[in-house]
This record gives sequence, C-alpha cells and structure tokens, in this order.
Amino acid sequence: MQETERFRLARAYLDAGDPLEALSLLEPLLDELREQAAGQLLLGRAYYHSAQLEKAQEALERTVALAPTDAYARFALGRTLQRRSRHDEAGVHFRIAAALDDRPEFREHRDAHERAFAA
Repeated sequence: MQETERFRLARAYLDAGDPLEALSLLEPLLDELREQAAGQLLLGRAYYHSAQLEKAQEALERTVALAPTDAYARFALGRTLQRRSRHDEAGVHFRIAAALDDRPEFREHRDAHERAFAA
C-alpha cells in the first residue's frame, strides 16, 4: 500500500472512531511523516484519541513547529496539554488558536480555560 493511501485510510479510521487502527497504518511511516505537518497532525489526533497523551503532545508540538499558524494544530495541542494538567501551556495554545481562527469552538475553549484558571 502506498504512503498516500495509508494516510487516507488512517484518516478514515480516525474519523470513524478507531484511532488504534489508524495508528497501525501510520506508525510504520513515522520516519516519513516526521517532517510533514499534516502527517504529524494526524498522528497527534490518533494518539490523543487513544489516550497516548505524551506521544500526542510530541506529534502536535512537531506539527506546530512545522506549521505555526495552523489553528487546529494549536487547538489540538492545547487540548492535549489540558488533559495532561499542563494548564498554563494549554492556555497559550487556546489563545493562539482563537486568534488565528474565529471558530466558536476555539473561542469557547479559550474563554472557559481563562475563567477556570483566572488568577
């Protein structure tokens, strides 16, 4: 199976709620995906949804390094950091995501986070 087909199928599994099957297709491509923002984002999402939060954080941090203006990557990294109880760091990414893209979901998470952790 070619890399692009694996990638497309992995996305379909993830969208269908099967992150472990998505990972079974993506993990053999780790080296090839290392410098691809879209691949790192898909890996991060799959790790997040399979509760492998440390790996999700690593993949999403690489995504942000490769594509710093990707609002969804920032949001996903914020959610991951939030689940890891790294609230200060999560807040930074929620604010950036909301500044880059005015999706209600991004604003709502930013605002809820700020209310919950206001000094």
